Amino acid sequence: MTHSTMTTSLRWLAAAAALAAGATLAADAPATVQLAGRAVPEIDKLPPGHYKELVQYGHELTTRTFAHIGPEVGDVRRRLAGNNLACASCHQQAATKPFAMPWTGVAATFPQYRGREDEVSTVEERVNGCMERSMNGKPLPLDSREMKAFVTYIAFLSKGIPVGANVEGAGMVQSKMPNRRANLEAGAKVYEAKCAVCHGSDGQGVRAGQPGDAQGYVFPPLWGKDTFNNGAGMNRLAMATRFVKHNMPQGASFDAPQLTDDEAYDVSAFMLSKPRPEKANLEADFPARWNKPVDSAFPPYMLGAPADQHRYGPLPPLAEKQRQMAEQIKAQAAAERAKAQGAAR
Repeated sequence: MTHSTMTTSLRWLAAAAALAAGATLAADAPATVQLAGRAVPEIDKLPPGHYKELVQYGHELTTRTFAHIGPEVGDVRRRLAGNNLACASCHQQAATKPFAMPWTGVAATFPQYRGREDEVSTVEERVNGCMERSMNGKPLPLDSREMKAFVTYIAFLSKGIPVGANVEGAGMVQSKMPNRRANLEAGAKVYEAKCAVCHGSDGQGVRAGQPGDAQGYVFPPLWGKDTFNNGAGMNRLAMATRFVKHNMPQGASFDAPQLTDDEAYDVSAFMLSKPRPEKANLEADFPARWNKPVDSAFPPYMLGAPADQHRYGPLPPLAEKQRQMAEQIKAQAAAERAKAQGAAR
């Protein structure tokens, strides 16, 4: 990584921090919004018209992605998703469930800096990131009705949440990872006991209809050809562990998990050890390198650890190495700035 790349990345972070600080000064303190127990906006209460229709279509695309833009729809031009999952396969309860990566409040947080691109990204770019990774497909045209529907639905769910708010329930619970390599054999036993009843012993899920009918799944596949690819966020061990711990099996939630930390960790590693579609050009992800998540199990690697450790752990030692690297880069950038300021005087 060049000094220029380091400095550019840090400038983005500094700019984001400055914007956040400015927002805090303007509003005295950021608002806190609790998603747990918060009423979900009701589409049926919207007045008839174009806006309601677009919100309804956004909801449909979220819950029945496969039926509208999946690989089995009749119109080949609309086959933009590369698998028969729904967005709601991960973003549960139509993307409203707290700590299940809900879209509620997302409209108040974008544009935002994204390490994967080392750029400030828009909501539209974030949607297309999921299209190309979690849905293993193609990006939606920015002017398409589908893109407008997704963005409108996200904005609808975010209604009443102020820009800069601290949204409790966004993303996932940031639980700590066990400080060991995942045990795939133990994970296989957890899978058979807790997961196979829905996702099948072969991990291929349960179809709602028959292959080719564009009706998707009652329970989605977790590996194989019809699931997320290796560039998806869910292909990262820490992310999968946090999602599984607080959302699986059926009925689990952030405040009522059904698996222990170790069970979620091992079964997630077992799932991710299985084959899945591969995304091209993953080496272009996280161009700043120093902020690449330690569980992104594809090269290039920056921390001197074997690929197996990035894939199966232990992750805490890698996180500490990365923290130290970030501190060194920040110190170097600060020294360069001081030197430049001194030369200008």
